Amino acid sequence: MKIAIAGGTGFIGEPLARRLAEKHQVLILTRDPRRVKAGRAVEWKPGHTGWESQIADADGFVNLAGENIGEGRWTEERKAVLRRSRLEATEALVGAMRRSPRPGRVLVNASAIGYYGARGDETLDETAGPGADFLAELVREWEAAAKQAEGLARVAILRFGIVLAAEGGALKKMLLPFRMFAGGPLGSGEQWMSWVDRDDVVRMIEWALERDSVRGIYNATAPSPVRNREFTRELGRALNRPAIIPAPAFALRALLGEMADPLLLTGQRIVPDRARREGFEFRYPDLVSSLRHAISGATGG
Repeated sequence: MKIAIAGGTGFIGEPLARRLAEKHQVLILTRDPRRVKAGRAVEWKPGHTGWESQIADADGFVNLAGENIGEGRWTEERKAVLRRSRLEATEALVGAMRRSPRPGRVLVNASAIGYYGARGDETLDETAGPGADFLAELVREWEAAAKQAEGLARVAILRFGIVLAAEGGALKKMLLPFRMFAGGPLGSGEQWMSWVDRDDVVRMIEWALERDSVRGIYNATAPSPVRNREFTRELGRALNRPAIIPAPAFALRALLGEMADPLLLTGQRIVPDRARREGFEFRYPDLVSSLRHAISGATGG
């Protein structure tokens, strides 16, 4: 297959590109070709032309483009950037497919479990309805933009949980305070964390690309969500550090504003029913094995 990846130099995109390049022709849509480590760089910018001709014969598309949700307080300006970065990239890819139609295409589009909003202890599969906060609304719009490709391609939308790898994401931010003996639960520690190993995310994207029956919405989370208190306890054990210094909810809200609750203090108990039912096998289905894998990779083990 010839596969075009938007966001192919990022936390998930870079290891995905390396894996796919082993057996596919990979094109990386990027604003900075110097950052491309695997595949062939295609310089692009949604709203501009020139890049579309280079992907006109692509068989598959992976859309991971979008500004990091957790970088910076959610001011109105920041919210606009988060929204624009996702919608413009998605609309640009769908437009490119529409202008150069080709049978048998597939689009695998990133999404997020923020779609479900704060749901307490409720167990949520792909049939659960949306939440009502900013993040849920953002994700609904993002998914709606991707669904515009239906009729042009087989569309699979993967709602990512908290992706674990030591090189980035939430785990990287947690490692330093734990290593400095300052780690502990967030707020009450009772909120659910629906996590997933980055290697399993990469494998699920590949699975969605290559398996013709995969279409629609999938939760890309490990089958064993845990409460924040359990997550921090297991991380402390993996690092041989205590996990006893809590971060009070009021302090997190003062520091982070609106984003504190949906990203840290509330959560969702997500299960990946469709992926497991349709044959996807998680390599790291439990938190202990995933943390061991991530931390051993970070230390060269």
